[in-house]
Amino acid sequence: MSLHNTLKEQIKDAMKAHDAVRLGVLRGLVSSCTNELVSLKRTPQDELSDEEVLNVIRRAVKQRKDSIDQFTKGGRADLADTEKTELAVLETYLPQMMSEDEVMVFAKSKMEEMGVIEKSKAGMFMGTLMKELKGKADGDVVKAVVDKLVN
Repeated sequence: MSLHNTLKEQIKDAMKAHDAVRLGVLRGLVSSCTNELVSLKRTPQDELSDEEVLNVIRRAVKQRKDSIDQFTKGGRADLADTEKTELAVLETYLPQMMSEDEVMVFAKSKMEEMGVIEKSKAGMFMGTLMKELKGKADGDVVKAVVDKLVN
């Protein structure tokens, strides 16, 4: 079963379990998936591929993280807590991200392969790593590793 259909099925489970937070998050994701279908000039009855659904989920995760940051800065801990709860639900649908150590090992081997040593080529190196690690590692982790290696 595709991830898109899984999300739709889990709405029913959340309703039966009276899990309001999970239900709200799932409904929002399915709605975002429908919007994504329309923006891709497909009908709402079509289905997104798993990769397309993961992109929608990643966008939702990024929005929640931004909201948490803004609510925390604004002194609204109650709203930040709500966003954190929703973020936890969203992260269950994302694949496990690489740890900083795993990224470090990958980056070192890639650095030797490319022969990147100079600080001036850090941007090119970062771009190459991000392409290869897209969806596997968090961008902030990759940036931190590149900064450690280049400096």
